[in-house]
Amino acid sequence: MVFILGLYLINTLLMLIVAVREARKPAKALFWLTISLIIPVIGFGLYLCTSNPVRIRGERLTSPHNETDTLPGSFSRSASAIAHALRHLTVHGLRTGRVQVLINGIETYEKLIESLQNVQRTIDIEYFIYRDDQIGRRITDLLIERSAAGVRVRFIRDGWGSRKFPRAQILRMMDAGIECRTFFPMRFPWVLSNWNYRDHCKIVVIDGAEAFTGGINVGYEYTGLKPNVGFWRDTHLFIAGEAAVDLLAVFDSHWGIASPEQSRTKTRSNANIAPTRKPIQQPSPFSKNIDPSGRAAISGWLTEWSVEPGTTAGSGTDTGQQKEALHEAYVQTLEGNPGIPTPVIREAYFICLTQADRTLDITTPYFVPDADIMMAIKTAAARGVRVRMLVPRQSDQKIVDLASLTYYGELLEAGVHIYQYDKGMLHAKVMIIDGEIAEVGAANYDLRSFRLDYEVCEILYSVGVARELTEQFERDLLDSVQLRIEDLVQRSLPRRTLEQAARLLAPLL
Repeated sequence: MVFILGLYLINTLLMLIVAVREARKPAKALFWLTISLIIPVIGFGLYLCTSNPVRIRGERLTSPHNETDTLPGSFSRSASAIAHALRHLTVHGLRTGRVQVLINGIETYEKLIESLQNVQRTIDIEYFIYRDDQIGRRITDLLIERSAAGVRVRFIRDGWGSRKFPRAQILRMMDAGIECRTFFPMRFPWVLSNWNYRDHCKIVVIDGAEAFTGGINVGYEYTGLKPNVGFWRDTHLFIAGEAAVDLLAVFDSHWGIASPEQSRTKTRSNANIAPTRKPIQQPSPFSKNIDPSGRAAISGWLTEWSVEPGTTAGSGTDTGQQKEALHEAYVQTLEGNPGIPTPVIREAYFICLTQADRTLDITTPYFVPDADIMMAIKTAAARGVRVRMLVPRQSDQKIVDLASLTYYGELLEAGVHIYQYDKGMLHAKVMIIDGEIAEVGAANYDLRSFRLDYEVCEILYSVGVARELTEQFERDLLDSVQLRIEDLVQRSLPRRTLEQAARLLAPLL
């Protein structure tokens, strides 16, 4: 009896610690208090493992000149209001740039390889997932070739998302003179304090003047050709001009946090690398017909792949037309950083949702939002804004799928139109506001993206970019099924119970 009483008092004290530490995050506090009640003491241990008892390093990327940035008068009220409200959250304020929308993995990798082949001075590359498959090996080989040619290459991978990337490939890159770092690697001491905080960014910066970012990692599944995965719909951006500098600033900040990889030997000079490079172990569609400019190879790859099942052929897209579509845009870059008190990405989403006047088109693969984001979406619909949401009918995260369904009922009742993409995996993260503002990035509508992950997103003010993204949204609707209240009501009681149980895990999803 004394033991039980002592355990109760200890657990009560630990629960008070959780309540005090998470006072600003009621949903998270409630989740861990519930876990502590179900699993006394052990629940507190799980909380410490996932909630980072050691404060992580972080600072907001911003600059003083953000205060005076304004859009030209030709933009709408909502665009001006959003740009003004976000000025404190951006990396370096409002930038200009030329933007190309990339709507699948094949198009993105072709454009990326073209830029990598034409690089002159520097390559900075950062990915959450970087695989050692047909795609990853081609890009790895190209990075080694560029390093051997005298280009400075810096490489960051996330310690969890890219945990399967072979050590042998890292050593091979380092032997070629590439500087390699890992973000919170899954080894002591990082695994004890920071394992739940991940680098979810996808960033490549070429010569400080061109950049890539969006939802596409490095992996064969993003081409839509992987048999056990199937068709993959995603959105990425190519940005040229001064806006690329902000993504370089984000990369530099993450470079300072990431841990340097240890080489087995002293790095050899680039001049001695070319004869010792290892060949690719598997055939790669990217390794064919390389010419100095890369343009002939790009055309050849697209022609070869377009006849395969699940590629861009038959998807309703005109890849050839989009390849050269560069739109002038004003760009704001935002970085989500769990090391600072302000959830930047969440605030940016909230501002965009609440300032829309006419239309909101949202595409997201994972939808497990907090109460404020839900209220922002519902009140937008109540104000007369046409709100359409495109989500996957079935994603690659089953628990998230179950939890997401518990949010759809109240959105449908509020007048939000929800469509479930049924052609394959929908992984794009896009918001289009009033036909002239767009948000594209790596962040999802969930607490992990808002508070736990390092994220990056672009706010784009451009009628051309918004129009192209809207056209793609409309094409995606052709491969989707509209969700209705009746569909939710017809679910069985066991199914609804399972969904509610999945929602309890929302703070970790």
